[in-house]
Amino acid sequence: MTALTSSTQPTSTDPATSARPATPSDQRPKRRRKRYTEDQVTLGRVVLRMAAGFVVLIIFVIPYLIMFFGSVKTKSEIRSVDPTYFPTEWHWENYINMWSTPETPLVQNLISTIVIAVFATLLVLLVALPAAYYTARFRFPGRMVFLFLVIVTQMLQPAVLTSGLFRQLSFFGISDTWLAMILVNAAFNLSFATWIMHSFFASVPKEVDEAAQIDGAGRLTVLFKINLPLVWPGIVTAIVFTFVACWNEFAASLVILSTAGNQPLSVALTKFVGQYETSWHFVFGVSIVAIIPVVVLFMLIEKRLVGGLTAGSVK
Repeated sequence: MTALTSSTQPTSTDPATSARPATPSDQRPKRRRKRYTEDQVTLGRVVLRMAAGFVVLIIFVIPYLIMFFGSVKTKSEIRSVDPTYFPTEWHWENYINMWSTPETPLVQNLISTIVIAVFATLLVLLVALPAAYYTARFRFPGRMVFLFLVIVTQMLQPAVLTSGLFRQLSFFGISDTWLAMILVNAAFNLSFATWIMHSFFASVPKEVDEAAQIDGAGRLTVLFKINLPLVWPGIVTAIVFTFVACWNEFAASLVILSTAGNQPLSVALTKFVGQYETSWHFVFGVSIVAIIPVVVLFMLIEKRLVGGLTAGSVK
């Protein structure tokens, strides 16, 4: 009986604890931290990247938009005291009239630019491709010296050597010709293309070549059917940089090509800038036309570049 009574009695508590009043921190509800899911974090990063890319795009596109709007304005509107970004009237006839201006034959200039850029690029690929493959696959005496001399030529620009190039080409009787500019452009872009493709060929294991040779493939078969699909991104890079450099070349063309019809668009563009007056609407129009082939090239090359990146893993 005594034990039962003692078990039913309430337990004593600490007087100090029972006498302490509740503080505001005890009464405040606990806040739960908001945890972001992995999908939300990924979505936020994607949005930030898209916003940053959009800002960069606007910064790069604005000059081209100004140039485009200027190409459909009149000369007086461009030289107005209070010019506007958007034309008051759209003069699309500027793109037609600029081809028949007395300053320069733009049709012939466009043909010259295409011929020089295309054939110079093909010549660079024809020479740089086997050179890059050989230097990447074989160890021969003077290999490092050869590669060093190749990269040293990048320090020499056509603007520095124009007088010497002019005398040399005149000696061979090919100055003021397309052939002269094809050789000059190919020579000054050959070293860059060789180094780019050399690094890609060197990244391909030699065991790939040895396995193909064991199966009976010759050296040319190994180069074109085995290595080229693996190094296609390097070839595309060499094509793009070589073509753009040849397309935009100015200094050597200005000195070597004296006939107006043989000059490329980069030189013909200066004919609209006079001492007392400048036809800015034609300058902008010719610039837009000169940009289009390069943009088309990048659009065509993009798919090839992606295909080249995955060709090695698929095969």
